[in-house]
Amino acid sequence: MKNLLPFLTRIPVKGDFEKARKELWAFPFLSMVTSALPTAVLYLGLPLANVLALLALYLTIGLLHLDGLADWADGIMVKGDRERKIKAMKDLNTGIAGLFAVVMVLLLQVYSLPLVPFYALFLAELNSKFAMLLALATRKPLGSGLGAYFMEGMNRKQMAIGTALYLLLIPFVLIEPSALASLLGLLTGVYAIHISLKNFGGLNGDCIGAVAEITRTGTLLVMAFAWQWI
Repeated sequence: MKNLLPFLTRIPVKGDFEKARKELWAFPFLSMVTSALPTAVLYLGLPLANVLALLALYLTIGLLHLDGLADWADGIMVKGDRERKIKAMKDLNTGIAGLFAVVMVLLLQVYSLPLVPFYALFLAELNSKFAMLLALATRKPLGSGLGAYFMEGMNRKQMAIGTALYLLLIPFVLIEPSALASLLGLLTGVYAIHISLKNFGGLNGDCIGAVAEITRTGTLLVMAFAWQWI
């Protein structure tokens, strides 16, 4: 897992680029690391805890996934054929669709956090990391970037271990029936993968980053509704 940290977090540790793709199974386990600080903020009930927790999250994971979401949204919203969509996604300039997607994701997370238990962000991050693993499992790379590099190392064994880890980590926090709603949040990530394949024919780092952000946000949103209505 240590070798994945430099790629998925801002934690100042050194990792081996070659070994990193042999540790893809550890994606779900990373959620314990990425959610630790923001979960502590929520548990302590600090003033503006929802805002501080989100800042703590992005301080830990960085803004790479958000940047990917912006590029992904620009590509999705462009009208035209697949080539035009891919070109828009790879454009260095962020369009209005990308800006809108980032703002909405941030707002939905900020306003969902006060409505859910303190451990919800862990569940959201767990789903987010597992959705990234599912995206890599498609083995349909778009281009030859980091996403393609990780996909080359993806196999059934890593997917099986990653799935087992995901299923083992969930029961630690399912202490209330309403928390089961978090499982539905994973469907938002699955849908984002489907949309990516439909529009681009494959997935690159931007698509995988978008999957991560959409899944986390979708999980928190589903849990917020569940906690109010169940």
